Amino acid sequence: MEISGRKVAVVGMGGVFPNCSNIEEFERKIFDNQSLIRSWDKIQQFGKNVRSTVAGYITEEEMNLSPVYASHLINYPETYIDHLNRIPTANLATADLGSIWAMLAAQDAIKMSGWNTTETQSELTGVLVGTGGSGSGEILRSAWNNFFELGKKSRALGTHNVDRAMVYRDTANISCLIKNRGICESIGSACATGLGNIGYAYRLIKFGLQDRVVAGGTEGTSIESFLGFDAMYVLSKDFKPEESSRPFDMHRNGFVCSFGAGVVCLEAYDIAKARGANILGVIDSYFNNGDGDGDMFYPSFNGQQRLWQGLLSNTNIKPDVVKVHGTSTPAGDAIELFSIVDQLGDKGYHISAPKSQFGHMLGAAGAVEFIASILMLQRQEVLPCLNSDTLNPELENFQKKDDWTGPKEPVLAYRDLLPQQCLKKEINHIACLNYGFGGTNSSILISKA
Repeated sequence: MEISGRKVAVVGMGGVFPNCSNIEEFERKIFDNQSLIRSWDKIQQFGKNVRSTVAGYITEEEMNLSPVYASHLINYPETYIDHLNRIPTANLATADLGSIWAMLAAQDAIKMSGWNTTETQSELTGVLVGTGGSGSGEILRSAWNNFFELGKKSRALGTHNVDRAMVYRDTANISCLIKNRGICESIGSACATGLGNIGYAYRLIKFGLQDRVVAGGTEGTSIESFLGFDAMYVLSKDFKPEESSRPFDMHRNGFVCSFGAGVVCLEAYDIAKARGANILGVIDSYFNNGDGDGDMFYPSFNGQQRLWQGLLSNTNIKPDVVKVHGTSTPAGDAIELFSIVDQLGDKGYHISAPKSQFGHMLGAAGAVEFIASILMLQRQEVLPCLNSDTLNPELENFQKKDDWTGPKEPVLAYRDLLPQQCLKKEINHIACLNYGFGGTNSSILISKA
């Protein structure tokens, strides 16, 4: 049962972002209407074997890391060197690239929160950080290539393959780094993972099971992830890098595969207030559900309708901004837009699509976009739907079907909701949406402190 009146505050955040050295550069670039997407040289070397060649990628060098390759194996990164000495050697040995990013993001978030060692190592401090799952691909690919193709002995692969590839590796590494004694888990829900972990953390505090939680999502740079989506024909192609991610634009043809990490520190509002914390925002509500239609990939208008109803069921709040999932997929964007209009009408708010600037970070997407939403609250600015240049003036095919119950106007009718550049306005409340394969949907409502 919820503790009556218990609110949850956001007191810290940190991350690893494409083409940025820190969160300050990330903030400056995205509010300057810039794109963080680039041509990816590692993919271009495969020529016509790959359809898409752009990504929001991050190199080890950009994060001041160097892989240490095993001398007796081929292309196997045995561990990493942190040239800035941010993470102890023992913790680097158990981590893949995404877990290292998660630890760096957690360190920054904890520093911003002002928590001391007593607080981080408390039984009332939890860790909940997840991933989309494929970021360990480089380590596993190299390990099994050495075993199956090159005939190396299993013991030659070292003792850390399991811990560097297990589903819960990101939380495990953060927990071992900060030595918390509270709940230590990872929620996996495909592209809703980042927001799902934050939402679960909110519930743990709201229900009095924890006083503070480190929460978020991460996705290490992985060619395996990229190739899997490219094989599905769902990645953007044939645009300039900075124009490749184009939510709601009628010429969109897929999403941009990206990588990164986002971690936030949540705390019971009364505790944060009592210690004089800088409260960045407040979480008012979290709701998640499943589509229930048996379709692994196609978005569900009904599922999103029910998501909205659950999010707003116990509040009179109407958001000033809706931070959408907005991947640039042909069906997904239109259905998401119509589900918003069906719930909120066509006036009085704006829609922000951060993926238009940095692509789709998979398991990290919801957490990094949550951070972008907190920044929108702080700056009182709406991030744009970049590249939404031409909106469809005709009805979508699914709108023409007899069983369609949503809005009857085309996407173009809602041009005013979709700013193409950063927009200054009063923002008190933001709704954040993220969806994933298998029909999983997550939503969270945040407000100014």
